[in-house]
Amino acid sequence: MHDGPHDRPAAHTPRLARLARLARIPRTRRTDRPERTEHTARTGRAARTARRRRAAQAAMLCCVLGLLPATWLRLSTDDLRADAGTADAPAAPVALVFGAGLWDGEPSPYLAHRLDAAADLYERGKVRAVLVSGDNSRKEYDEPEAMRAYLTERGVPARQIAADYAGFDTWDSCTRAARVFGVDRALLVSQDFHIRRATALCRAAGIDSYGVAVPEPHDATWYAGGLREIPGAAKAAFDAGATPDPRFLGPHEHGVDRALADARRRGAGR
Repeated sequence: MHDGPHDRPAAHTPRLARLARLARIPRTRRTDRPERTEHTARTGRAARTARRRRAAQAAMLCCVLGLLPATWLRLSTDDLRADAGTADAPAAPVALVFGAGLWDGEPSPYLAHRLDAAADLYERGKVRAVLVSGDNSRKEYDEPEAMRAYLTERGVPARQIAADYAGFDTWDSCTRAARVFGVDRALLVSQDFHIRRATALCRAAGIDSYGVAVPEPHDATWYAGGLREIPGAAKAAFDAGATPDPRFLGPHEHGVDRALADARRRGAGR
């Protein structure tokens, strides 16, 4: 029998010794994270202020870059539009009317106002032909034919109207007018919020262009169109610089040529 601690096996002695030493070590209390000094607090505040300043500068830079295209449009077209409508427009061979959507197969109110302005330009003898440019990407949606029918109902002879069925956006309408229909000088007909972009793009496409701004009441639709011009201006800047091909190019079309030739034969030219 082992009656006392001194009689325990020697193999346990080192282990017991280690436990005894650990028992004699005073236990220290763990403390929480030291409080930040005033210097640390000032450094943190300065870092947060710097981050906020950098964020504000980045936001300001984005705003400036976003507005640059719109500023370019305003400056480059300031003297190339008639804000008073058709009365102040100069003469040109062709009026180019941009599509603006159909409602139940009929021109939307904004498109109807554009076509009314084009009919007035023809009636005044300001233009000899009208090129209507719109979307006919699917069989059941034929914007140019609806535009043509609207104009003929208002006195523009059908033979004086040419139709571009692949005017899917403003750049396509402008570059196709120049490259497919051979237009080199034109009056452009659109609402006042869009006419600057149309004028800049048609001039980039090689057309001597003058914009005829169709006045509209400043309602929700007008403001929505104006807001859409902000990203539209950025795309216009790219299109004017890169001058990409339209979605569909195709061979030369003679609709405008025939309309102008017919006007000359009838002595309607200026």
